[in-house]
Amino acid sequence: MKITKRALIVGINHYANAPLKGCVGDAQKMKEVLEQNPDGSPNFDCKLKISREESKYPITTSRLKEYLIKLFTHEADMALFYFSGHGATNQAGNYLVTQDASRYNEGVSLQEIITMANNSKVKEAIIIIDACHSGHLGNVMDIGNRKALLREGVSVLTSSRDTQYSVERNGAGLFTSLVYEALQGGAADLIGNINISRIYTYADQLLSSWEQRPIFKSHLSQMISLRKLPPKIPLHILRKLPNYFTNKEESFSLKPIYEESIPPYNTTFEGIMEHLRLFYVNGLLIPHDASSMYHAAKEHKSCILTALGKFYWELADKGRI
Repeated sequence: MKITKRALIVGINHYANAPLKGCVGDAQKMKEVLEQNPDGSPNFDCKLKISREESKYPITTSRLKEYLIKLFTHEADMALFYFSGHGATNQAGNYLVTQDASRYNEGVSLQEIITMANNSKVKEAIIIIDACHSGHLGNVMDIGNRKALLREGVSVLTSSRDTQYSVERNGAGLFTSLVYEALQGGAADLIGNINISRIYTYADQLLSSWEQRPIFKSHLSQMISLRKLPPKIPLHILRKLPNYFTNKEESFSLKPIYEESIPPYNTTFEGIMEHLRLFYVNGLLIPHDASSMYHAAKEHKSCILTALGKFYWELADKGRI
């Protein structure tokens, strides 16, 4: 069954006060990486809304609300909202700043966006914000400023904590650059899936403790892939794990005939060794009591599954990959 995925992508550079430089480019990059998988197959049905130097249709508060309502009121398996621009906070709340912003009328409130997502019929709603103070998104002031209330199926990923500014680097948002790299493959799992939690982990690990800190809030019962890449190990090979290891706790005995550089040569055993090496370089197994797979074969040693290898063994054994 086809999975329906829709994305609203917004980037605003052109503010009357304090214009920005990288937000439009960030939005364009996000559209490019989300609308297709690397093999050219369609992914998200994207609607791009960006500011322009002179436009009859600036991104105003009313227009942004209209776009958001259309995104979240249509049924879909996944609805994704991305915003790059100014964020603002005052005693009344926290906002994504629109082009018609004025004092005490800054734009669309973060609480309104969460309410739309919580009330929507989409199975999974993903909100990614690259804006100052965006860590407020999902917080409910009535129950504590850093306590979020999300219905099942809603995830929020923001560029910074509620007290932090989001920075641009080399003409692009630092956070969006990391999200883009994660979607390009940096956050892919072994079978090529990229979900929102892996994107957060990727960005979090690459930002130092002195930089802005991304915030991730989620209430999910499943993880739908945001983008699909080719598996790091071909699936027909990965499915052979239970063939080579009939029990995930057992070892696989090696001998010189498995190593193509050691006579006598045997293409069948060498083919098995190619698979084992793929498992090894991707962290699924390690040689036992040997410095390398070559030495394990030469010295009649064995190899054993790592914790990650046991996880994928379970998936293969249960027919889930």
